[in-house]
Order: sequence, then structure tokens, then C-alpha cells
Amino acid sequence: MKAILVEELGGPEKLVYRDHDIGSPGSGKVKIAVEYAGVNFPDTLIIQGKYQFQPELPFSPGGEVAGTIIEVGPDVSEFKPGDRVVSGTSWGGFAEEAIGFASNTHHLPTEVSFKDAAATLMTHGTVIHALKDRAKLQAGDTMAILGASGGVGTAAIQLGKAMGAKVIACASTDEKLDFCKKVGADIVHKYSPENIKTALKDLTDGRGVDVVFDAVGGGFTEQAFRAIAPMGRYLVVGFAAGHVPAIPLNLPLLKSASITGVFWGNFFRNFPEENKKNIQELLGMLATKKVCPFIDEIIPLHEARNALEKVENRNVKGKIILEVNAE
Repeated sequence: MKAILVEELGGPEKLVYRDHDIGSPGSGKVKIAVEYAGVNFPDTLIIQGKYQFQPELPFSPGGEVAGTIIEVGPDVSEFKPGDRVVSGTSWGGFAEEAIGFASNTHHLPTEVSFKDAAATLMTHGTVIHALKDRAKLQAGDTMAILGASGGVGTAAIQLGKAMGAKVIACASTDEKLDFCKKVGADIVHKYSPENIKTALKDLTDGRGVDVVFDAVGGGFTEQAFRAIAPMGRYLVVGFAAGHVPAIPLNLPLLKSASITGVFWGNFFRNFPEENKKNIQELLGMLATKKVCPFIDEIIPLHEARNALEKVENRNVKGKIILEVNAE
């Protein structure tokens, strides 16, 4: 079968497209004929050797796929060949066939397409875990989202609204802010590290925001934290700005606020049953159109380099997915 492979760590230009054999699924795994694969910011890191974990070379990037089960591991009983599924793979998804964790593979409702499922699992799965399990988001809370026009950002707008929060979407351009309004944000703000503290204070009548969802990091983090309300929750989701920031620890003390890490990969590995409940809830929301992915572009598998370059340069509104059977 064909796959996008990392044979040498580096940027998207080093990716190759060739035949690759992944064998049969082992214990706790399933093998999937991939229809679509989601493209996410971590994919740009793992190909460079900069992610939290690193597979051995050669490997295919891609942490989420939607398709049909073609084989199951010897101890897997809840899936069978022919089942329509969406699956978390951690890597290996940019291929015609992929191995997924049975514990993070989920039956698709008939109302949910492969396309929408592949655009949803990692982003919305991360966000539902962040807002429910880590932030304990409540109806009436105010939440600021940094990097709101990207994949996890748009998911955070949708799920924040679905949970009853007032959502302030922060992004860097007017075009991205217009997109955030379309997704459902209550308020939008064109931010910079210099203006975000004052703006978030002004937009909340001086009180500050209850939750900050930060997938950006860099110079934004400390200033956004300074705009958090008493007893607020600061969600550390990622570092798209390319720099891991530091926060003076007197700030959470003075605010009685918490800094909370969000790593969905760790969650689904260590708390599979809790994750399944979240994903079943999410798939139900997809089936009833309470949430929907915003797909910026569908790109053929063999052009995955182009997709990763767009994500790396933050030229994506919502999500890019790869189509395996595109001509």
C-alpha cells in the first residue's frame, strides 16, 4: 500500500510517497482501510522530531483516520472487518492503511461521514477533554480562545458555545476573525502580545475571563494569564507560536487561578473508558449537527507535503484533511 513516509527528520519537503508494509495489527490494535486522514499541528512537529514522543524511522505522520476495519488484533472483539470507524493512531495515518488503537477507535453513526469524522476526532476530542475534564467549564463562564481560527480553536468555539459559555475568539487577522464569527464566537479580538491583557479585561468589564484556552503560547501566554478572573483556569493546549513560555508563579497565587495541562494523547492512553464516553458524546453531537467540522480544504494523500506546509504556516481556517482515494 502507498504511504507518506518520514525517512529523514525535517520539514515537509523531506516527505516521500512510496509503498510501505505495516503488517497485521498486534494486541489491542486494529487495521483500517483509510478514506480520510486529519492533518493537525502535531504532525508538523513529529516529522521534525520535536513532538512529545517519537516513532522509529521510517514512519508515516497522521494521528487520526476514518475508514473501514479490514483486520483486528488477536484480542480485539468489539470490532470486525467492514465496520465504519474513526480512530486515533498517534502516527501512521497518512497512508492507504493504518494501525489504530482499539481503545481509541469508535464506531461511526450512520449519519456521520468519513470526511467529517476525520476532521473531528483529534481537535474536538482534545477540546471536549479540555473543557469538560480539565476546565470544568460551566454555563455562564467566559472563555477566551487564543488561535481561535485553527482546528482546535474552531472546535473550542463550537463546544464552548454548546456548553453555555460566552466565547471570545482571538486571532491575528480580520479575515480570521470574520471566520470565527461564522463559527459562532460571541466576541472577536485581533490580538498581539501587547494588547491582549487590556482587551480581555475591557471585554469583561474589568473582571477577566474564567477560562483561557491557549494553543499558541509564546509571548501571548503571560499577558493572557494576567487577564484571568479570580479562580480562573488557564488551559495549556499547545505552542503554535513556536516558543514554550514561562509564567511567574506569583500570578496564579494572587489570582487563586490554576494552570492546567491538556494532552489528549496521554488522556486516551491512560483513561480509555473516560475518553470513550467523551467521544461517544461528541459523535452524537456530530450526528445531530450540534457541532460540525469546518473543513478548509481536502487535499489528495500524495500532496500531504502541501497540507503540512499550510498548517505549519498557519494558513488554515478550521481543518485540512487528506483524501486517500482522490485521483
